[in-house]
Amino acid sequence: MSKKSAALEYHSTGRKGKIEVIATKPCQTAQDLSLAYSPGVAEPCLAIEQTPEDAYQYTAKGNLVAVVSNGTAVLGLGNIGALAGKPVMEGKGVLFKRFADVDVFDIELNSENPDDIIRAVQLLEPTFGGINLEDIKAPECFYIEEELKKTMNIPVFHDDQHGTAIISAAGLINALTLVDKKIEEVRLVVNGAGAAAIACANLVVSLGVKRENIIMCDTKGVIYKGRTEGMNKYKERFAVETPMRTLEEAAVGADVLFGLSSKGAFTPEMVRTMAANPIIFAMANPDPEITPEEARKVRGDVLIATGRSDYPNQINNVLGFPFIFRGALDVRATTINEEMKKAAVFALAELAREECPDSVCRAYGNVKFSFGRDYIIPKPFDPRALMRVAPAIAKAAMDSRVARQPIADMDKYVEMLESLQGKAKETLRMIINKAKCEPKSIVFPEGENEKILRAAQVLVEQGIARPILLGNEKKIRCTLQELGIDLNGGVTIIDPAHSEKVDAYAEELYRLRQRKGLTRSESQRLMARKSRTHFGCMMVRQGDADTLLAGIDANYAETIRPALQVIGKQEGLSSVHGLYIMVFKKGLYFLADTTVCIDPNAQELAETAILTAEMARMLEVEPSIAMLSMSNFGSVRHPQADKVRSAVELVKQKKPDLIIDGEMQADTAVVTEILQSSFPFSSLKKAANILVFPELTSGNIAYKLLQKLGEAEAIGPILMGMKKPVHILQRGDDVMDIVNMAAIAVVDAQNCNQSRG
Repeated sequence: MSKKSAALEYHSTGRKGKIEVIATKPCQTAQDLSLAYSPGVAEPCLAIEQTPEDAYQYTAKGNLVAVVSNGTAVLGLGNIGALAGKPVMEGKGVLFKRFADVDVFDIELNSENPDDIIRAVQLLEPTFGGINLEDIKAPECFYIEEELKKTMNIPVFHDDQHGTAIISAAGLINALTLVDKKIEEVRLVVNGAGAAAIACANLVVSLGVKRENIIMCDTKGVIYKGRTEGMNKYKERFAVETPMRTLEEAAVGADVLFGLSSKGAFTPEMVRTMAANPIIFAMANPDPEITPEEARKVRGDVLIATGRSDYPNQINNVLGFPFIFRGALDVRATTINEEMKKAAVFALAELAREECPDSVCRAYGNVKFSFGRDYIIPKPFDPRALMRVAPAIAKAAMDSRVARQPIADMDKYVEMLESLQGKAKETLRMIINKAKCEPKSIVFPEGENEKILRAAQVLVEQGIARPILLGNEKKIRCTLQELGIDLNGGVTIIDPAHSEKVDAYAEELYRLRQRKGLTRSESQRLMARKSRTHFGCMMVRQGDADTLLAGIDANYAETIRPALQVIGKQEGLSSVHGLYIMVFKKGLYFLADTTVCIDPNAQELAETAILTAEMARMLEVEPSIAMLSMSNFGSVRHPQADKVRSAVELVKQKKPDLIIDGEMQADTAVVTEILQSSFPFSSLKKAANILVFPELTSGNIAYKLLQKLGEAEAIGPILMGMKKPVHILQRGDDVMDIVNMAAIAVVDAQNCNQSRG
């Protein structure tokens, strides 16, 4: 399928276009209708009439942005008109929602008269919390934005100007750092004199570039003092006294070349004549002024960025506008001022200097990104951008006194932003905060693994845990040095082969397993050389570590077997049990057993339910348990259903305080209306949050289908029922998966009481 066909099919398949409006309140009953509309809706109307600010409390205004365009400068398509530009504006709305959970109405205005645009947008102020001007040609766009900012009391932001300026300025700061040049000394040539070009020039001036060191060019050449052809007051601000008349002349000796013009505008000869370590931002879309291949063919010291995703250093506005509006809306800013733009610049520049998460690398074909000539700006899919830029914008708005609702607790605000990225982020943040309250020691048998080392850095820096790394100490320290990781003494490194405790550990393992086929010499080999997982489990057993996390380099069975042999299950339990937490946008569910018990009996099912309830409470979730089956309360008579029914009775006898019922089918368990209408006698009065499966096959299938088809995020596998807390990683887990599981292990260790012994 051609790119054209694929794009048209993408937009036309199913529901047409890319957006829809979804109600955020129920409207299923007559009561709902009476509250959503007449007569109930009168109450918020009257409240807003009395106190206009209450519109932010009772309506969507505070999270609603208008993307406004007249289609006169659409992407690389030019003046195609308002209607033809609508797919782009819808796309902008998708990006707002995807990256910052900002709601958007796209508004296409069929007029090229700037005063018509101004008046139309002014009349929309009661509806929106902010205005994003888009794809309006220069110089009209300057006048439109200026007038709207003067007359409106909500943020107005022309992304083509300021979005491009912010991202390119962040990239420039980092590029100058890499080539060791000072911003106040560089000579900058800007090719293009439209909205983006002038905004880029204005912003870098505010950051330290001297105005007299900027040469701006347009299609008629250098903009110089006294030029009259093709001039306007916005270009005039960058007119300079110079004998230069062409872009070629301006490029000679230039340190930086900004391109906001057209394909091929920069020639190899221009690049050849620039100063040492030249910086080129070729930002024309869809094709840059010069490609990286063309520029590097001329000289090897060039640092180049483009607007293209298939080249390094993409100058992409999606790194700006969603997060800028998020921060501005959250403090009810009256404008987006220069201080806020600069705050976004520095936040993005600093983020690029941090280590890039594995999840971002995977999104770009497992390419490793680290700060350098090919990575001067964060990637658009970096989830940290929201947490860096929005708070920076909010703080700058407060500091510059344009925030009507200041944020009192910035840490809580960052946590709220994390929750916007999904319920999983909110859940994991809570777990991490609990772990930080009382960090525990975690032994990592795969201590030489690069991902484990990167995770250890996060655990130490955030105060989540005290890592113990097992492996060859020299190899671990060399790897840390290669990765540029300084753990500042925050970890312990142990080589089992040279540990002073290896003999004692081997003797204890021999005592445990001598009647199960293990010889003393084999015990020595296991502890000293063959199995670091056995060594790590023995550390936990003997109290030399609080918990263990392993499995990144091994299959599930290879990891759980040493844990069962060395630590074992809790006294009084029939088995160890496995759990996955499945996180959806609207909530989370605990699914068990999904990894251990293949065909549990009633006793083991009861244990699974009780242990899962304890885990839920440990994570501050009040358990509501459904014991799943093919039968609804006796509708099918079968030994499998009878087993589940017996398990329910056992749980009620052992833990009468738990809310539990079954046997029941899966839809009954998760749909409140079915429970209330068809089974009013059930102990469950609303949907369950713990689902206990009758055997491993159904549990394992269910969680994997939910993860892949139901778009749920899976946290796990979590082991339950061990004497001491041990947890397992999955092959393919990235650094943050390891960190999250480590936090769960720490919280488990915090709750490990004497009864486990």
